[in-house]
Amino acid sequence: MKFIVPLSMVLTCLLSSSLATSPAMAGCTNLNPAVNLTNPDRNYTNNNDGTVTDKNTGLMWQQCSLGLSGADCTTGTQQSVSWFDALAAANTNTGSGYSDWRLPNKNELHSLVEYACSSPAINETFFPSGSIVANASRRFWTSTPYAGSADSAWVVRFDGGLVRAFTSGAPIRKNDLYFVRLVRGFVLLDEDPTAVQIPDLGKTTE
Repeated sequence: MKFIVPLSMVLTCLLSSSLATSPAMAGCTNLNPAVNLTNPDRNYTNNNDGTVTDKNTGLMWQQCSLGLSGADCTTGTQQSVSWFDALAAANTNTGSGYSDWRLPNKNELHSLVEYACSSPAINETFFPSGSIVANASRRFWTSTPYAGSADSAWVVRFDGGLVRAFTSGAPIRKNDLYFVRLVRGFVLLDEDPTAVQIPDLGKTTE
């Protein structure tokens, strides 16, 4: 059974609160020491079964993107699929023994962005760089349709962390081919991602 919980109940602390605590670490290929960490190592738990739990939101993520596996996410071939196929893949995925995987909404996927890192903009200690094969933008699908066009949906770009429904002035089409990272757990309300602040502490789901 899936539950909808207000985002404010989960994201309760401002980013500044997170940065006021003890020194943080985040592993990534391209770390900019001048940028404050948004998702340091302490935010995550490696479940050692191909999944990672975010301690702030309680969401459980597949460590590797769709099509990849292994401790460093280099086994297999990363899949680029349409939005429709991404939704279908989530419905049939049984990774790590779970059958309730889903495509994350734009708020949820955006919460993984590590702004101190780039290309990929993610904490590679818990999400190995092999899980985001290099390409121009590293776009990942979200489940959020774009309200301005029935044929479009939102993506998160893990080159720098942008959330977009357009590219070069044109809508991102649901038939375009992008990457997928699946999630399970409480569904966070899909508010404007620009309003999201990444907290330091939070209660995980039971």
